[in-house]
Amino acid sequence: MKKSPEPKIRISVRRQELVLKSGRKKLAEYPISTSRFGLGSKEGSFKTPTGKFRIADKIGDGMPAGTVFKSRRPVKATKKLLREEDLVMTRILWLEGLERRNANTHDRYIYIHGTNHEEKIGTPASHGCIRMKNADLLELFERVAVGTPVEIAP
Repeated sequence: MKKSPEPKIRISVRRQELVLKSGRKKLAEYPISTSRFGLGSKEGSFKTPTGKFRIADKIGDGMPAGTVFKSRRPVKATKKLLREEDLVMTRILWLEGLERRNANTHDRYIYIHGTNHEEKIGTPASHGCIRMKNADLLELFERVAVGTPVEIAP
C-alpha cells in the first residue's frame, strides 16, 4: 500500500488562509491573520516573515482550549489579561526559518497560535505571528508534527 506524503502547510498572506496538504490533496483550509505591520524578517519589526520554515516545536498538548501562554508557559487568564491585544492562546506551533532571509524566525518567537481576537481572523492583525481560531488550531495541532514543512507566501 502506498504511503500518503507527509502533510505540509502553505500560508497565503494575500488570501489570509492556511492550507494543510498531503501531496496535491488539500486536507484542510483555515482562515488566519498575519501581521498588521506587513511582511519582513527584521528583528523587532512585528512583521510576518515569508519563505520556507518547519515546525520546530509543538507546545500546549493536553491543555484546555483557550489556555493563555506567556513565554510559552500557561498562565491564569484574568479579565485584564484577556483584554490584551495579542495573546498567544490554546496551542503554539513554533516556526524555524530554513532560509538565510528568515533564519531569525525562531529567535523572533514567530508562532502559529490561537487568539483572543477571533473576530479579526481573515484580516492582517497580528504582531508577526500567524493567528488562528482556537478550534481550528486544535484541529491543525493534531494533524501536524515537529518537522512539518511550512511555506509562507506573500
